[in-house]
Formats: sequence, structure tokens, C-alpha cells
Amino acid sequence: MIFALILMSVTGLTGLIYLLDVMYFAKKRAHGKKESIIIEYSKSFFPVLLFVFVIRSFIVEPFKIPSGSMMPTLIAGDFIAVNKFSYGVRFPVINNVLIPNGMPERGDVVVFHYPMDTSIDYIKRVVGLPGDTIKYENKKLFINDKLVPHVFEKDYEYMMNENYRVPAQEFTETLGEVKHSILIHNVEGESGSFVVPEGNYFVMGDNRDNSSDSRVWGFVSEDLLVGKAFIIWLNLSEPSRIGDTIK
Repeated sequence: MIFALILMSVTGLTGLIYLLDVMYFAKKRAHGKKESIIIEYSKSFFPVLLFVFVIRSFIVEPFKIPSGSMMPTLIAGDFIAVNKFSYGVRFPVINNVLIPNGMPERGDVVVFHYPMDTSIDYIKRVVGLPGDTIKYENKKLFINDKLVPHVFEKDYEYMMNENYRVPAQEFTETLGEVKHSILIHNVEGESGSFVVPEGNYFVMGDNRDNSSDSRVWGFVSEDLLVGKAFIIWLNLSEPSRIGDTIK
């Protein structure tokens, strides 16, 4: 959000200088006299900044995955692309919906402003929709009293803090029509029951025992949504992940 504010401010400033030059300064400038360096740079950078601003604000935005809370779907170091109009075209920075265009569905991987600090962006999977009753107990997920099926696939290990190997098990979970992978550890986890308020969503990380999510800090309001993650476009450590779609 801070970067978006800076980008909007710089784009607006260079655009204003460009406009003032066209409407006023250029007419006052003596014939053959060079533009000031500020005007020259503003006129050079404004089209580029405007293009980036429009693409990033309304079409697609890049994000880098900072942690392992969405493993094995996403790993730290993945650079992902987020569809900015999946849940409505939104006004930059303040995030108000300008043009409605659908809402999250169960199983979507969404980027949103963290409810506890909206300057930070989080990424999780939508588990509960408005009005749902969610229960998580003994590593099992229930939606409206129905058990969400998950099938064991294989043992899984990953590194924590570069020197600690963490054992886990990988399962395939089915959320509605979405099948995706989750990790479960052989440790005691959070349990609880939640009723999702209208206009809110219950989200969880795919790395169920290593994720701070709605089980800990509550629901995600629809006005905090940023967009739907859809592809991994770069990973410098594991190039084979490039181009993978996000399920």
C-alpha cells in the first residue's frame, strides 16, 4: 500500500508538471530556450509512470512470497502475479470498489491488506464465505458441519530458518470444486469454531500448522481484498516453478 501511494503521488506530480508546461510554461519560454531539468525529466518519466500505475492498480500486480505459510502451493521466494479486477476494479490506495466484478469463491488464493496492519499485504486461501460456520478440530476442517475431505499423498520435509528441517505430511484437500495441497505437522494445532459475518471471509494458509490466519486474528473484510493470485512468474532459486498456475 505504501508503494502504491508513492507511485500514485509521483505519477500525479510528474503529470501535473507536464500539464503546466503544456498550458503555461512552454508559452512563456523564449524561443529556442531549453526546458528546465525538472520539466524535462517529468515529461520523460510521466508516460512510463502512468503506464505502470494503470497496469499495477487496475490489471495485474506482482507480489513476492515472504514466508512458508502457503506451502506447498507457494514457497518463500516465489514471485506471483495477482489479478486486480477479479473482485472488482478498485480505486488505488483507498481500495474502494469502482466497478463490481465478482467476489471470492471458496478455494481462491487471495491477496489482501492484513486486518491488523493494512500497510502489510497477506496471502491466504479462502475457506469460509459470508454466513458459513467454520470448525477446525484435530487437524480436520468442517464447513457448515460437513467434513472437508483430504487425502494423504506423501511425506514432506522443508527447511526452517535455513538450518532446521521440518517434517510434515502432504494431503490433497477438496474445497468445493478446488483441489489443492496442504501440509499438516505432527504437532498440536489450533482448534475453534467461527461464524463468518456478512461482508467477510475466513482464510487459512495451506501450511496449516505454520500459518497465522483467521484462526488467530479473525476475518478479512471484503474492503481489504486486493486480488486473486493466478501464476508464479519468477523464482530465482527454483526456476522450474516459473509459469506454474496457482490452484
